[in-house]
Amino acid sequence: MKRVHILPLFALLFLSWITSPSFAQELQRGNPDQEGISAERLIKLRVALDEFVKEGQLPGTVMLILKNGKVVFEHVNGMRDMESKDPMSSATLFRIASQSKAIISAGILLLQEDGKLSVTAPVSRYLPEFAKTTVAVVKDDLVEVVAAKRQITVRDLLTHTAGIGYGYGPAAKDWKDAEIQGWYFAHRNEPIRETVRRMAALPMDRQPGEEFVYGYNTDILGAVIEVVSGQPLNQFLQERIFDPLGMKDTHFYVPAEKVNRLAVVYNLEDQKLKRAPDASIMNGQGEYASGPMKSYSGGAGLISTAADYARFLQMILNGGSTGGKLILGPVSVKSMLSDHIGHLGRTNGTGFGLGFQVITDVGDFGQLSTKGEFSWGGAYHSTYFVSPEYNMVVVYFTQVIPAPGLRDHEKLRLLTYQAIMH
Repeated sequence: MKRVHILPLFALLFLSWITSPSFAQELQRGNPDQEGISAERLIKLRVALDEFVKEGQLPGTVMLILKNGKVVFEHVNGMRDMESKDPMSSATLFRIASQSKAIISAGILLLQEDGKLSVTAPVSRYLPEFAKTTVAVVKDDLVEVVAAKRQITVRDLLTHTAGIGYGYGPAAKDWKDAEIQGWYFAHRNEPIRETVRRMAALPMDRQPGEEFVYGYNTDILGAVIEVVSGQPLNQFLQERIFDPLGMKDTHFYVPAEKVNRLAVVYNLEDQKLKRAPDASIMNGQGEYASGPMKSYSGGAGLISTAADYARFLQMILNGGSTGGKLILGPVSVKSMLSDHIGHLGRTNGTGFGLGFQVITDVGDFGQLSTKGEFSWGGAYHSTYFVSPEYNMVVVYFTQVIPAPGLRDHEKLRLLTYQAIMH
């Protein structure tokens, strides 16, 4: 009987909480029930997120849900810095790692709309060193380097079918000797264009167009943007995407005045959180607020907030527009959200478009989802998913690497979709 009396009170408190002023105040707010998502059912999501923090599995989180372009759920909990007991804030900055990839992919489509490049063109048209590449093939436990069967195209890079990994494939020794391994770039004392120039001379993992291989594809696209636009990558993104969308807190490196807003990275070891080391390693704090600040990694280098990233995703969901202003053409967006690699037999109900994973078969995917949903995540355990069917954007940020055994992503997906009414 208690639950019957208490739950409506919780719902009233919840409605009051989601409509209070916060970092998302520049985004239009809406009543969840009026937008087709149950405020009462969303309480389950809030409780679950708090449990992960209370149990010590997460330091803190920021989660944002937009429905019909309006904020219907916003939750901030835990600590930005557990040692100093500085609470997580809606203004906290997060290393979004591979969530950078979708933004860079949109930049490539912008240049195509400008008539300055074609996604079907060979990369060598813009980066000449990619005219002749090689592939490392394992035969009888020996590595043989052979010529690529064809040139890598821009579309291959967008769909991660160029055969380029993160330097740990059959020719791992060559990549290690070249000091190009892993997605972390913040410590590099050279522009991304120079790193990419050296990549082209190394043996790739697979033949172009034959397999989905996740790796440096989008970092190479960042170099393409620099060459084609004639601008540093950070400047191009600022002018063409960040400023038009009002993404005021998205950077490759944290400005000095915002350093105290950057979330601390934690490692989850034996189900306990431990502050990550300061050293320049992939599971450390990284040199995003110090160091050379020369390498603009399009594949994994951006810092952002939940509100900023939601603005970008909402623009994509809107078919390329925001506030009545067209940023990216709707036909380009449709191409980004279409599966381009179904012929390669990607499994589990997913395909891949031009920068996004897309759900092609809900039944095969298994979890609650919708056909056409697009999504991806970042190495620091952030994630997002967007449902065109329900006109919904979901952004979830935290900073934990590695995060073995954590099942928060699965739970937040379940508890978000279960709250949808229409």
